[in-house]
Amino acid sequence: MTSFCPEIWPEDPTPASQINCEECGLYKQGTRMVWGEGNPQAPIMVILDNPGARDDREGNPMICGTRQTLQQAVYEVGLDKNLIYVTYILKRRPIRKYDKEQTRDICMHRHLDEQLKLQKPELIICMGNVAVQSFFEDAEVDVKGLRGSWHDAKGFRTTVAYHPLAVRRRPNLYRLLVEDLALVKAAIQ
Repeated sequence: MTSFCPEIWPEDPTPASQINCEECGLYKQGTRMVWGEGNPQAPIMVILDNPGARDDREGNPMICGTRQTLQQAVYEVGLDKNLIYVTYILKRRPIRKYDKEQTRDICMHRHLDEQLKLQKPELIICMGNVAVQSFFEDAEVDVKGLRGSWHDAKGFRTTVAYHPLAVRRRPNLYRLLVEDLALVKAAIQ
């Protein structure tokens, strides 16, 4: 049996028509647009709040804690990484204060909705309250109340899980992340 070793999943290139988008204003923060990573044809789409750090200060590719935790849980559950595509509510990592509600709304409708139409995933797993509330378009819902079952969100079979960074900060949540990914694995088989 092989042991777990985190790796950099291939980045899905941002479409040329989107790469210079300035509508939400995050381009002013100097971070690059990240469309997604993993297999763009995968049946499982993971939605996180934003791409986080993909590069170190010198611009070298790196595997942040969020990615390490997600990949560890995927490995532990026995999900094939090729069945997964990771994308984001925001396509740029914010590094300063911004109008969260307006920016998320713009990015959801300008980018993520288009991505969903093109990729048509079989299953979606929203990770973290920001992704859940944005995707479900309901500020009152949360991971704790929705996890462990399937929901219809935007016409897609969707479940939710704690954000991998929250799991790193609170290790007692790891078993719940594994349970949620096991739910996804059972549904895809």
